[in-house]
Amino acid sequence: MLKTFRSSLFLAVAVFALACPVRALGPYLGSNAPNALLLLPPPPALGSVEDLADRDAAFRVYSTCTPEQFASGVEQQRLTIFHLTAAILPWFQAGKFPKTEALFKQVTDESFLVSRPIKLVWKRQRPYITDPVRFSKVIEPDPSPTPTYPSGHATRATLYAQILVELFPEHRDAILAKARESGWLRVQGGVHTPLDIFAGRTLGQAIAQAFLRNPEFQRDLAEVRAEIVAAKP
Repeated sequence: MLKTFRSSLFLAVAVFALACPVRALGPYLGSNAPNALLLLPPPPALGSVEDLADRDAAFRVYSTCTPEQFASGVEQQRLTIFHLTAAILPWFQAGKFPKTEALFKQVTDESFLVSRPIKLVWKRQRPYITDPVRFSKVIEPDPSPTPTYPSGHATRATLYAQILVELFPEHRDAILAKARESGWLRVQGGVHTPLDIFAGRTLGQAIAQAFLRNPEFQRDLAEVRAEIVAAKP
């Protein structure tokens, strides 16, 4: 009974947060934060024709995952901006850019306040939970995982990429491609479906635009840009 009450209370809080985007979402997003409940369509009902087709598509992708892709998916469980730039900008490394890392930490923290509540509203289950026989080995096994729609990894990868291309416009295409790859690794690794990824990309783009419209964020981004320019080889 207590567990049911807590779950219901948590869901009510999540719905309230989505309905009130003006709530404290940090110094950058504030009232400009996108409302995921209005931006994204609900996922298909569990067991519906659309849901089953999406899960079948996820299995087809998962069944062709190579050992290298699986390893990459495991390595990117804790996604950072450097996963999107390592192969493109080898000199841009963690621990060497304090202003950059501080800004992206704030971006991450604020974005979670947008993406996490909507998962709790729709509570879509992960592929390996609904079909453990077919999805027998996944990159992030968890008997009690967070809901799957929209994909948090795809949201953050897209968000990071949209800001990174403001800092490295000459590498725009390569950075955006790495972001897409990061999201797709989640399907290859058996923890998301294609619909989860597409929804995450949509939400990530909307969150990025909200950040980029904020004058304070643009001022801080200019400081980050100067830090990066000063360190370029």
